[in-house]
Amino acid sequence: MEFPFKLCGIGGTFDHLHKGHKLLIKTAFKLGKKVVIGLTTEEMIKHKKFQNFIENYEKRKENLLSYIADLNPDNLNRCDIIPLNDPFGPAISTPELEVHVSSEESYKMAMRINQIREENGLNKMILVIIPAVLNKDGDKISSSDIRARLDPKE
Repeated sequence: MEFPFKLCGIGGTFDHLHKGHKLLIKTAFKLGKKVVIGLTTEEMIKHKKFQNFIENYEKRKENLLSYIADLNPDNLNRCDIIPLNDPFGPAISTPELEVHVSSEESYKMAMRINQIREENGLNKMILVIIPAVLNKDGDKISSSDIRARLDPKE
């Protein structure tokens, strides 16, 4: 199979893996021969809403690998999951990174990454922005909402 790009990047918490995450991942694997997934570490998620309901790093990584294998077992050979300890990760310093897939929610960060890349003398990445995925009520699916439903105080 031919892919339009050699290296595609995505990043996020991927907590309580949902349809929005899955669209992001599917899109990345359609675009890149190789996909690098920056998975936020516990250090990065300290200030997220309902932080105590976020799955731990290993569980989120396991869920990602399981979904990637479900898409196509060969995808496991085409991806690297790396710890993301800051908002930018290796995207600001990896010249080979050609394309980045973001959600509507995170595209501003991708724009900032491109700005830093340019300041560092690297080519800007092509940014692919996926639309929000809606639930049956027409609301955007989000991990924060999923975590809120897990909180007995809400």
